[in-house]
Formats: sequence, C-alpha cells, structure tokens
Amino acid sequence: MPNRIVRRFADVNEVSRAAAQEFIPLAQAAINARGRFTVALGGGSTPKLLYQLLSDAPYRAQVDWTRVEFFWGDERAVPPDHADSNYGMAHKALLQKLALPAAQIHRMEAERNDRDVAASDYQAALTRVCGNDPLDLVLLGMGPDGHTASLFPQTTALKETKRWVVSNFVPKFNADRLTMTAPYLNRAANVLFLVAGADKAAVLVEVLEGPPDHQRLPSQMIQPSTGSLIWFVDEAAATNLKM
Repeated sequence: MPNRIVRRFADVNEVSRAAAQEFIPLAQAAINARGRFTVALGGGSTPKLLYQLLSDAPYRAQVDWTRVEFFWGDERAVPPDHADSNYGMAHKALLQKLALPAAQIHRMEAERNDRDVAASDYQAALTRVCGNDPLDLVLLGMGPDGHTASLFPQTTALKETKRWVVSNFVPKFNADRLTMTAPYLNRAANVLFLVAGADKAAVLVEVLEGPPDHQRLPSQMIQPSTGSLIWFVDEAAATNLKM
C-alpha cells in the first residue's frame, strides 16, 4: 500500500493531539476549495479524546464548523441517547458544544426495526449531501479482533461490493449494526486510523505487516483507491511492529 503512512506516538493523548492537528488543515482545505468539509466519525475511546480536543481551544476556532457535514462510519442498534451509541458519544464530546443546525448532522438510525431500509436511507443521505464525491475524511478505529467500523471478522458485510451502507449481523454480540462498507470507505479522500492500547498490539502487526487475510482481519480491507491512509498508533499498540 504505497499511500499508507504509519505514525507512532508515545500514548493515546499524543495520538489524539496529532489527529486533531491533521483534522484542522484537512477541514480548512476542503472548505476553502469547495465550501464544505464532509467527515465520517468513529466510535471508541480514542476518537472521544479527539472530539474533546476539537471542541475546545485552540482547535475549535480554526474550523468554520457551519460548513462541516457530519456522518458516521457505523452505529450500534441503540437509541441515540444510549450509552453505547456512537452518535451519543460524539454528541456529548463535540457536537453539542458546537451547537450546529440538525441539517448538518446525519445520524445513522440503527435503532429502527428495519435496518436494511435504514441502511438504504443512509446511502440516500450520503448521495443527497455528497453526490458522487468521496468523503473528505473518515475516522476509524480498530478492535483487538481486527475489525473496523462494524466490519467484523467473517461477517456478511465483508462480501459487499456495491452498496455504501449495510446492516451487518455480528454473531459475537448477537446483534445487528449499520456500517459503511469497505468499497465506500475506500473512496474517501483521507482515512485516519486511531489505534491505542496494548490489547491491539498482536493484531496490529498482523494487519500492517502480515499477509492479506481480509475475512479474519477486516481492517486490512481499508485501502483507499486514490486517497491517503494514515495510521496513528501509540507505542503500546505498536510494540510488535518492525517498521
């Protein structure tokens, strides 16, 4: 993957600060060029630190947030005020502090009974806002099992080749989730992985340095066709890397 960059940092706080410093110029450049910045947010503890940084000085003042369109890479089948909601986490850490119009915030409605329709509606929202343009930025994490977004090992969403968003049943949780698919994520102009913690070390070295095994290690599937791919990893997660 010649467009892949791996950056190592001392700890999760440094990962988050570096990601914030990457986020700001990407947002500024997109807004200057096209009048808006489209971003897909991720869940998890590391993105939460990033969102908290972006919501406060000095970062907050450097972005015209009225020109940012927020999407999500995946969502659990819970209401938006549930403790496990990716939207809920981002709302508390960032969005409520920005006080933006609801029209800029495109929540995945994964709590709906018919998640296939919810997935189709979310693809329609992406089309309505972005047309055929790629997202400017996708923020992703990686689980200790090698999953990213809600693309879990050995699940049906890994075989999707056309749809942008699907409902994906995850046997380990006995639950459905909504997720952007690898083909759509790979259209993005920029993808940032944020990975921290010793529990990620064993799988991170397999994902970055091992042979392709997409069904077992879905994070390997994220290889933007023309965009940039940057991994921000802390030393605990990177301990086994040779690079």
